[in-house]
Amino acid sequence: MSSIIVRGLDDAVKQQLATRAKEHGRSMEAEVRDILTRVAQRPHIGMALLSAAQGFGGVEDLPIPAREDVAQAVDFE
Repeated sequence: MSSIIVRGLDDAVKQQLATRAKEHGRSMEAEVRDILTRVAQRPHIGMALLSAAQGFGGVEDLPIPAREDVAQAVDFE
């Protein structure tokens, strides 16, 4: 099993995680593990829509462009 370290986590986020963990009766590590596992297993909405549309036909030849852009944080200041 792999491990990760998250640096720079806001204190308020850490407190929210601790609160959630307590509500669910588990350690903060177990809570974070559960959150990450559920989020990582979510289906890709674009691929889910494509799969649903394929049932109606006519989408087999549509190109799926590669995503080469990098997500950037928004600066609200």
